[in-house]
Amino acid sequence: MGRLANRKGPDCTYFVTTKAWQNVSVFQVTEVAETPIAKLLEYRDKKNYLLHEFVLMPNHLDLLLTPSDTTASEKAVGLIKSGSSHEIHHVRQNKMQIWQPGFHESRVTGPTDYKSKADYIHFNPVAAHLDQRPQDWLFSSASLNYKLDPPPHRPKPIPSATQNVGARAAIPVALSAEAA
Repeated sequence: MGRLANRKGPDCTYFVTTKAWQNVSVFQVTEVAETPIAKLLEYRDKKNYLLHEFVLMPNHLDLLLTPSDTTASEKAVGLIKSGSSHEIHHVRQNKMQIWQPGFHESRVTGPTDYKSKADYIHFNPVAAHLDQRPQDWLFSSASLNYKLDPPPHRPKPIPSATQNVGARAAIPVALSAEAA
């Protein structure tokens, strides 16, 4: 199934997950883990997106972000991944593959959904038995070591017309009545 093109809109917040190449724990080395976080913050400071929450696990990155008016979610994630790969290659003096191609995203549908996804991000290191409390994991917004953008006041709900698309989508009532 293909991706929807140009996924951006004012005040649209996304939960994003992207994995390390072949799910290898490349970010268990502190020097390597610090790089994607620095890039997250750098591109946020350049106003490419608002960064609300994140956690860098040994083998993947989860985050909540709101792309800027001029940046699609694909571009925001691309900046993070390419910028961190380039920097890691420079520092480590090698060309090892860092990130798996692509990423998964889902649009935040409202305040309850936002809280659920933020809690998932915060408790990810606890669930993986990497730390006992979310605030103890250094590579997470839960550690309170990083300046973040506040949560969106009201994440925009997904319009119902875009929720029900695709080959198996229901036929709108008006069309089904005409066909009868």
